[in-house]
Amino acid sequence: MSRKYFGTDGIRGEYGGSVLTDAFAYRLGKAAGSWLQDRGQDAPIVIGRDTRASGKSLLNALAAGYRDAGVLEVLDLGVLPTPAVAVFTRNIRAAIGVMITASHNPAKDNGIKFFNKTGQKFSDAFEEEIESLLECTDSPDIIPVVDTVEVPDASAPYLDLLEPILTENSLKGMRIVVDSANGSTFRTTPSLLRNLGAELVLMGNTPDGSNINQGVGSQHPEGLSRLVVESRADLGIAHDGDGDRILVCDEKGAIIDGDVLLCLFGLNALKNNKLNQSTLVATVQSNLGLDRAIRNTGGRVVRTSVGDRHVLEEMRKSGFNVGGENSGHIIFSDINFTGDGLLAAIQLLSMMLEEGRPLSVLKNCMKLFPQKTGAIQVIEKRPLEDIPAIQDTIQILESEMGESGRVLLRYSGTEPKIRLLIEGENEDKVETWYRVLESRVISELG
Repeated sequence: MSRKYFGTDGIRGEYGGSVLTDAFAYRLGKAAGSWLQDRGQDAPIVIGRDTRASGKSLLNALAAGYRDAGVLEVLDLGVLPTPAVAVFTRNIRAAIGVMITASHNPAKDNGIKFFNKTGQKFSDAFEEEIESLLECTDSPDIIPVVDTVEVPDASAPYLDLLEPILTENSLKGMRIVVDSANGSTFRTTPSLLRNLGAELVLMGNTPDGSNINQGVGSQHPEGLSRLVVESRADLGIAHDGDGDRILVCDEKGAIIDGDVLLCLFGLNALKNNKLNQSTLVATVQSNLGLDRAIRNTGGRVVRTSVGDRHVLEEMRKSGFNVGGENSGHIIFSDINFTGDGLLAAIQLLSMMLEEGRPLSVLKNCMKLFPQKTGAIQVIEKRPLEDIPAIQDTIQILESEMGESGRVLLRYSGTEPKIRLLIEGENEDKVETWYRVLESRVISELG
């Protein structure tokens, strides 16, 4: 079943636009509340948000919908990173955890994503059921203001979970630049790193409701790189607006590719016999160089569809414990069940202390294959398997590539676009193959 509202990471759009309004949030809350009531679940709902100005209004609308569906207790966690909402949800076994965020998008956008009582993102089937309920749910002309239970220090369970990974004052003498994207990590990440003894240089830590991701954060790493060099820091760490991803630069200001980060985590876990079944989970977007580096060290890479939810599903199904996306969503499922930027930072710092080498050296763990990507606007998202000309082109290209390259075509989960990826060992061949594929896709779908 094709979903109308839910994309690869919840519901997202411009606040006040064609979909994401307070009225829609009310209907969504009421639909989710009805889903819970049908199953006899009466545990509280917890809701966190990032720093966008629209977050409070959406939270009230969601809470009103839940209340009108019969949910008696809604806990307001305030501004909190997505992984912290997941941890809080799991700790109290809430019926549903909700995060109001549009992640790395600009402040005019917002979004809503759900967690189940174990702190994991819900399945596609849940989202399809909620959409069905949405279609027969109305909203009142005026959404009432409802009383929620505000939770003081809602970040405590999350920080208490992460802090023991490193010993007290283990980061003493280390200087770290932290860019919180004027988002939901502006308190949590500095607090934990300072408690561990690090000296911090902060940027993107003055949210005002309208400046989230504005020239800062994981989508805008230039300032981070510059500040790392200027302050002679050991590394720089940037988050997105909701803190479920990480971007890192080394002490020279060079941005470290997301697949290189994944590789570092996989190799370190392999070395310490902590990588379950010697298997790292990545998505179809990850570079082939990752597979080669892990394989050469005695491990393997298993790939999933794009989205950290799909990564976690594979990890849970098969018993794997480290995985992620090259976008910086890294999951350590022994600790938390979602992409977690601060947890990834702590694990990286632990590795640096263990290895005793700077990131500029550690990052040479793999060789990235040349890659070319692009996106083409489409009129209709026709099933690719039903387009013989595209399938024939892919087959020809894959035959030429053998095991030294790959083709990836997938529709965007949020836009009317198809995304292209060509990868191989030879840059000139990659360029040629890309032009062939691009031409075929445009002729069939553009």
